[in-house]
Amino acid sequence: MPLRVKDGRYAGERHCLRFLNAPTYNWRKFLLSLSGEIIWFIKPLTSKNRVTAFVIDDSLYSRNRSKHVELLAKVFDHSQQRFMNGFQMLTLGWTDSFSFIPVDFALMSSAKKENRKQEINPNLDKRTSGYKRRLEAIESKPTVVSKLLDHALEKGIIADYVLMDTWFTQAPLIQEITSKGLYVIGMVKQLNQRYLLNGQKLTLDQLYQKAKPHMDKKEILCSVHVSLDNGIPTKILFVRNRNKRSEWLAILSTDTTLSNEEIVRIYGMRWDIEVSKSLLNLGKEFQGRSYDMLISHTTIVFTRYILIAWQ
Repeated sequence: MPLRVKDGRYAGERHCLRFLNAPTYNWRKFLLSLSGEIIWFIKPLTSKNRVTAFVIDDSLYSRNRSKHVELLAKVFDHSQQRFMNGFQMLTLGWTDSFSFIPVDFALMSSAKKENRKQEINPNLDKRTSGYKRRLEAIESKPTVVSKLLDHALEKGIIADYVLMDTWFTQAPLIQEITSKGLYVIGMVKQLNQRYLLNGQKLTLDQLYQKAKPHMDKKEILCSVHVSLDNGIPTKILFVRNRNKRSEWLAILSTDTTLSNEEIVRIYGMRWDIEVSKSLLNLGKEFQGRSYDMLISHTTIVFTRYILIAWQ
């Protein structure tokens, strides 16, 4: 029979809460070790020629009713186009288009102090893993994305491509990723980023006018070989927007040897992380206030998903 304590809780439950709230456990090392072992196990089950990819994604970890959660911040929800209380969760996953494995994550607060509603607990031991993850939470997203990839590569987890959405597919981060020996395929949108074509700096609109038409498929409109300001050769592919047929979307690939069809197919592998997010149910099954419990709970949910994918 479990023993009761004075406050009415079972002793086992209290020990469990103390464990989940402890900043000393290296949850990242556990998740990387588990995902690395599962990826090592499933890779031989498919063809050696099968393309593999890291998938980078950020999503809202809503805590809109909370006020006292450590490092709680005002973050922008892109789907609803408004600010909410919570965190941005950066997730790094691995996929071979058949299996998706969460590899690592960072629960981001805000790099801007004015957007943070709570700060780091000043009494926390600065030598702990929990304190290091708190410092990570207030870094810039591109910096943390690069670190997540480093963690995976150091653990021996490898892939052919890094798939990203429009927020991340920008020249500085692309250069950082290609320096690690990885190709980037990502959606790009019309920002201030320019592309070099025959010595001219052009916008996406201007590139679309000069791109070579693709005659075989109606969904693929045209493509063009360019380079970024930092000299990285890229291929820009324009595809029809299925939601607005009169408009186009642009996909960038640093692997310029790929055919247009293959770029579209590989980028489509990014959808695996969207499917997994709908199954994770993060942020809806507990109401812990400490940052350490947010990290431990997210790791446990990812572990549950990895075991299901393995089975």
